[in-house]
Amino acid sequence: MIRVFIADDQLLVRQGIRRLLELDRELEIAGEAEDGAQTIERVAEAQPDVLLLDIRMPRKSGVDVLRELAASHALPPTIILTTFEDGDVVLEGIRAGARGFMLKDVSYEQLINAIRAVAAGETVFQPAVTQRLLRAVRPTSERIEPLTDREREVVRLMAGGYSNKEIAHALGTAEGTIKNHVSSILGKLGARDRTRAVLKALESGLL
Repeated sequence: MIRVFIADDQLLVRQGIRRLLELDRELEIAGEAEDGAQTIERVAEAQPDVLLLDIRMPRKSGVDVLRELAASHALPPTIILTTFEDGDVVLEGIRAGARGFMLKDVSYEQLINAIRAVAAGETVFQPAVTQRLLRAVRPTSERIEPLTDREREVVRLMAGGYSNKEIAHALGTAEGTIKNHVSSILGKLGARDRTRAVLKALESGLL
């Protein structure tokens, strides 16, 4: 059973998502919230397996929610749902630890599959959103040097918002080794920072 928390300031949206998710017997609604501050409080209590998070809410934004829950080690795997194709928001959401980013017009099947994927530790970024953002990240004709198997593991964990220390713990190696891997990944992908490296890995089908 996957427990899902729904955070959106629009009642009809929350109700619609809830009714859709209740059609799947493997999903359970862990709770709801109508603003950012309420989301932070209730998610910490409910401890859901997946958080569906609207990026633009009153009191605190979705990015604020991500940052504060992460700071208190209470951030579940999170999918940002939005009607806004805002590149800056995508970047901020990834930086803050979101594992998925989808527009609200996704199909029922896409949403269910995304929930299952992030609950299993994967990342899910809707291609339509990713491609729009990537046009500003690098020319599509740029070639990417292949990553090693270990570098692919590292970049997948980077996409989940994990720090070098957390990645080192997950892979059973030293933090210094992970720093070296990250430097190599940035160089091979031609990225200035971790966020752009994740985006380029997504576009190239590495994640």
